[in-house]
Amino acid sequence: MRNNCTTHDNTQKRPKRSKGRTFLKSMMILAVVAMVLVAGARGLWRRTVQPPEPPPIYVTLPVHVQPPREPDRAPAFIAPEPDPADEDILDALPPFVESEWERRERFFTFLIFGLDEGVNTDTIMVAGFDEIAGRACVISIPRDTRVDVQRRARKINAAYPAGRLHGGGHEGGVEQLKREVQTLIGFRPDFYVMLDMDVVVQIIDAIGGVEINVPFHMRYTQDIYQDLYIDIAAGVQILDGEAAMNFARFRYADPGFRSITDFTRMRHQQQLLSALFRSMIRPANILLIPELVRLGDELLVTDLERRHLAWFGQQLALSTSYYAFETHTLPIRGNTGRAPWYEYPDPQGILDLVNRTINPFTTDITLDMLRIAP
Repeated sequence: MRNNCTTHDNTQKRPKRSKGRTFLKSMMILAVVAMVLVAGARGLWRRTVQPPEPPPIYVTLPVHVQPPREPDRAPAFIAPEPDPADEDILDALPPFVESEWERRERFFTFLIFGLDEGVNTDTIMVAGFDEIAGRACVISIPRDTRVDVQRRARKINAAYPAGRLHGGGHEGGVEQLKREVQTLIGFRPDFYVMLDMDVVVQIIDAIGGVEINVPFHMRYTQDIYQDLYIDIAAGVQILDGEAAMNFARFRYADPGFRSITDFTRMRHQQQLLSALFRSMIRPANILLIPELVRLGDELLVTDLERRHLAWFGQQLALSTSYYAFETHTLPIRGNTGRAPWYEYPDPQGILDLVNRTINPFTTDITLDMLRIAP
C-alpha cells in the first residue's frame, strides 16, 4: 500500500525556477490573453463600426417622359398643376427610376444643409468621400440658385420647406431637396446631414476651437430678431464654437464696417470646414473621435447610424497622412441683377467640376442628366 505520508528525510526537493523563466512564462500568458482580447475587440469593432450601404442609384427621367407612377417610387410630392394662388410651395419634378449605372467602389455622397430659423436652407452642400483614392470634396450650392420647378420661388433654398409642407414633414423636405439638387448635379446624394448651429458649436468647443484667418473686422449688432451679435477682430486666431459660427454666418455689417456677398460667405463656410478638418485630425484630437461620434449621434439630424458615423470617424483618423480635403462652389454663369434675385447655374462648368470631384459613377455624368433652368 502506497504511503501518502512522507518524512523530511525522504522528501526530494524540487529545483527552484529562475525568475527569468517565470517572467517569460507570465509574459507569454499575457500575450496570448492580449491576442484573444484584440481578436475579440477587432471582431466586435467590425460588427459595430461599419461603412453604410449606399442606396440604389436613381436618375431623373427627361421631362417629356412620364411613365406610370409606382407607389414605392413616388417623389416627395408632385402637384398636378401649378396653382398661381398658392404661396410659393408648388413643385413638379418628373418621376425618377432606379438606374443600372455602376457605382464606384467605396464612394459615398452626402447632402449637407443647415436651416435659417428652421425654415429655408441657408447652407447647402454636396460632399463626396472616396475611401480608395483618399479624397473628400465638398461643393457649396448658392442658396439663390435657380432650379427648374413650377413654384413661384424657384430657388434651391425653397425646396426643403416646400417638401416639408406638402411631402410629409421633415423627410418630405429632405426628399424634395435631394431631388432638386439632383437636377443640378446629375445624381441623387446617398445620405443627408442636417446641421444645427448648436451641434457645430459643441463639436468645435470639444476639439478646442479652430484656427481661422479672419480677413477683416466683422461687426454686426443690428439683428435683434435673431439675437445676432458679431464682433470678430481681423487676423489669425483660435475661434471657439460660437465665434466660429458667427464667422460662417456673417454677411451684413454695421455702418462703417464691411458687408460681403453670399459667395464670400460661402467661401468663409468652406474656410471653416477646412479649419475644422485640420483641427480634428490633430493627434491630440484623434482620441476625441468617440466623443464626437456620440455628439453626432445625439445631436445631428441624419439618416446615418452611429456605427456609420464611427466608421467615418475612423477614416478621419487615417486622414492625418494621406487624405485630401477640397472645397468648391457650384459654377454660376450669371444672375438676374434685380429682384427677385437668382443665380443661373453653368451646365458645362458643373459637369466638369462634378465629374472631377464627387461623381459616384464609373462613367461621366452627361448634360442630358441635368435639368438646368433657362
